[in-house]
Amino acid sequence: MTTLLITHPASLRHLTPPGHPERPDRIRVVEQTLEDERFAHLARVEAPRADLDLVTLCHPRQFVEALIAASPVTGLVEIEADTTMSPGSLEAALRGVGAATHAVDEVMQGKARNAFCATRPPGHHAESVKAMGFCFFNQAAIAARHAQKAYGAERVAIIDWDVHHGNGTQEIFWNDPSVLYASTHEMPLYPGTGAASERGEHGTIVNAPLRAGDGSDTFRDAFETAVLPRVDAFQPDLVIISAGFDAHWRDPLANINLVESDFAWATQKLMAIADRRAEGRVVSILEGGYDLEALSKSTASHVLALMRG
Repeated sequence: MTTLLITHPASLRHLTPPGHPERPDRIRVVEQTLEDERFAHLARVEAPRADLDLVTLCHPRQFVEALIAASPVTGLVEIEADTTMSPGSLEAALRGVGAATHAVDEVMQGKARNAFCATRPPGHHAESVKAMGFCFFNQAAIAARHAQKAYGAERVAIIDWDVHHGNGTQEIFWNDPSVLYASTHEMPLYPGTGAASERGEHGTIVNAPLRAGDGSDTFRDAFETAVLPRVDAFQPDLVIISAGFDAHWRDPLANINLVESDFAWATQKLMAIADRRAEGRVVSILEGGYDLEALSKSTASHVLALMRG
């Protein structure tokens, strides 16, 4: 078995206002990076278009239909202060959900060891009934629910190292003992959630906030002490990574000083738990990362770790 890369050209057709950090060039640079000969052994497929039954695993149909109705024929429509839709946005979001759920299918059926979904827009800020923070549908959350519904996964762990807290994923699973959500992120920073005291109704929310200026040592310590033991003890049937690369020192939207090797290290640590607890099953989904050089190098480091184990 190999690592599966899932992409789709629709990611390029989700347009944002000039100067917006969440832009099509993010996917262009990721795709260019993964064309390098180091990634020749990646299995590659295009993301299917998710049907609405998949989206409604985490988002009420009324919310989904309202987003569909808001989708413009021309121009841009503001959904929320920093979240806009273009004529191609809905298709991109549905392909993103399709990528995440297809990755679950391939990994849970043993057709791929692990998978990386290189799509946009990101998803971890999307709450059950609110699009925000560049996000429309919460792909990681939907992937977890799909694994449970379609494959009987009893426990799913979602680990989020994006520099911004995944408030949407936390909100969706706040009352759910069957999904562990663990996050490292900068505080205070958008969206303002993610304090260590936020633990969920069943203690399955794990927040390990970092402070502006923190670097590799602090991140790795937080991962080793707060995140990894909880993930291991949870004994997940599937590990999902919300792989944002905006905690890199070059990123313009935050103040954490990670380097690309930190993401490889974190990937390897999670893969080791997946090997012990989940038959190696890992699904990784691109979230943030807004400096193109940092995004390129960090993605390469992460995917190489997935490929090599």
